[in-house]
Parts: sequence; C-alpha cells; structure tokens
Amino acid sequence: MTLRKRTFKIVSLAASMVAMSLFNGCATNRAPLPTPDFVDMERFMGRWYVVGYTPILVDKAAHNAIEHYRLDENAKIRTTYQFRDGSHDGELKTYTPVGWVHDERTNAEWRMQFIWPLRADYIILHVDAAYTETIIAHPNRKYAWIMTRSPEVDTEDYQRMLKQLGSVGYDTSIIKRLPHDWSGEAERLQELEAAGL
Repeated sequence: MTLRKRTFKIVSLAASMVAMSLFNGCATNRAPLPTPDFVDMERFMGRWYVVGYTPILVDKAAHNAIEHYRLDENAKIRTTYQFRDGSHDGELKTYTPVGWVHDERTNAEWRMQFIWPLRADYIILHVDAAYTETIIAHPNRKYAWIMTRSPEVDTEDYQRMLKQLGSVGYDTSIIKRLPHDWSGEAERLQELEAAGL
C-alpha cells in the first residue's frame, strides 16, 4: 500500500469515527436502546457475517464482510472487521479495532475504538438464544449491523431483524443488505481458519 493510499485510509476512518462520536450527542433525548438481559461473552465471540449494515465512508461498497471477536487475557475484545471492496473479488480490507465491555451487568453495551482517542458506543440490541444472529446498534439510530453465523440468511429472518430496528426508532431505509458470495473465497476461508478467525 502506498503512503498516499494509507494516509487516505486513515483519514477516511478517522472521519467516520468522528462522525459517530459527534452523533452521540444527538441521542441524549432519545430513550435508551433495549438490550438482552445478559450476553454470554464466550458464546458471542467468534466469526459473524455482516448481512445488513449502514455504510460509512470506508465500507460503502463492502462485499463478503465478516466481523470476528476474541476476548483476550485483559478482557479486551480483539476485533477483526474484514471485507472485499467493490465486488466479491475486490481488494481485501481489514480493520482491527479494540472493544471492551462498558456495562458488565449485561455485557450488552460495549465501547469500540478504531483510532485513539475516538471511541464509539456499541450496543447489542438483540442476540438469539442459539447465538446465531445478532443486531448491533448505536444510540443515535444512525448506525446498525445485522450479523449471522452464516453468510446466508432467509429473507424472512432478515426482514424480522430489520423490523426490530424499526421498532426502536431506526429509519430502516438507511440499512443496506450486504452482498455475499463465497464461492470464490476458498483461499480466504483457509487463511481465516489458520488465523483463528
């Protein structure tokens, strides 16, 4: 990666994080987002496929996106967000933010940091009993991620989760279905497995 491309990448990510941080202030008059009573952190860890999201500057054309969580010995949530840019065989982009649990009573409210000192609220709005689907939300109702353990999700299930976002105040028209086609990703899957992702 050239210095110019790397600089643009960092600036773009920083701009996105600043926007999320500034929008935190817009949420003060809104009701807190509901969360599960308790999130089992060990069960929540591992690989998730991002099947719906609100695009930001750095991932507005994401394909085949995954998010992987690993809890380290210091209770930090080591996160890997990886996707193809622009197409199913586009450039592979990887980001490695660090998260931590903010509300230890439920484990459903985290903070996520991509670039110091910027941090973003990360709310687990929903996780099913089998830990096969989850919805991540932001208090400002401007950002959300729908994730499943498989890249394939039934339209009915996707619409149900989209409806759940709408029920807490989201304009669901801002949430984009993220395209997945892993038929040509055998090598990438091997690399993910080898890296423990």
